[in-house]
Amino acid sequence: MAKSPNQKLKLLYLVKFLMQHSDEDHPVSTAQIIDELKKNDISAERKSIYDDIEALCNFGVDIVQVKGRNGGYYIGERDFELPELKLLVDSVQSSKFITQDKTYKLIKKIESLASVYDGQLLQRQVYVSNRVKSMNESIYYTVDAISDAITQNKKIRYQYFEYTVTKERRFRHDGKFYEVSPFALIWDDENYYMLAWDSDAGKMKHYRVDKMFKVSITDNEREGIKEFEKVDMSAYTKSVFGMFGGNEQKVKLRFANHLVGAVLDRFGRDIIVIKDGDEHFTVSVNVVVSQQFLAWVFGFGDDVEIISPEDVRNEMKKQAEIIANKYN
Repeated sequence: MAKSPNQKLKLLYLVKFLMQHSDEDHPVSTAQIIDELKKNDISAERKSIYDDIEALCNFGVDIVQVKGRNGGYYIGERDFELPELKLLVDSVQSSKFITQDKTYKLIKKIESLASVYDGQLLQRQVYVSNRVKSMNESIYYTVDAISDAITQNKKIRYQYFEYTVTKERRFRHDGKFYEVSPFALIWDDENYYMLAWDSDAGKMKHYRVDKMFKVSITDNEREGIKEFEKVDMSAYTKSVFGMFGGNEQKVKLRFANHLVGAVLDRFGRDIIVIKDGDEHFTVSVNVVVSQQFLAWVFGFGDDVEIISPEDVRNEMKKQAEIIANKYN
């Protein structure tokens, strides 16, 4: 009798079945494997299954045999362990720049990396229906284009927009195309940003990736490489609050002791913390002084005080008065 054309695919169907339907708690028997292969028009005998399992093991697939009455085979070590997949699912769920539709699609792909049984455990973690998500589906292609431009050492051009109160796009500079030299992608406060050198302004700037439109790679080589080499990315993300621009200054702050955790979370464990009496401490940090930085300080109420410089103290006082006047 002529062999089925699918017979050549026997090993592929076998490893696929093991990957999808077996784990430590659910080993599959030789009989189950034979039945599964039969569904795909592939004939198999027990002896051939043993030989195939051995061949896959020699290739590097971790197949564990469970002996005994309820024994069988299951995939042991996988590329991703279940806790790692849960971490990926949580990251996708919490990412505001990923749309809700794309969130579901990505989670389904992550599920395919586990057995169907572990995949059900991942699905139970999906709580995305009421979470604020991006409205811009093209962000994935934008990120890809930026990455390609960085690899190719090329500039990119694009339009940049913001939303109006009617939820419509309004392009900045009357729709004029920006042309900048991209150097890095930053994920901050659940948003993606691009750090790029703006030749016209002569400085580094960051842009919200989900607000970039019609992104394309140019034939022009990047500029500002020496300036980017001076940027400490870790320090940059700590000093810029909410990715809003402003002038970077060294600011001295005085906090109540119970806020030390919040300060270390914001600026890192390498900052110097100086005791100031029994109930307070001070830190001196480089920050981009913006309304977002002042709002961060304001959020701690009277448990924090800007000590210096004087112009930042005055700016904080001015903002506090403006807010107070709103409620008079």
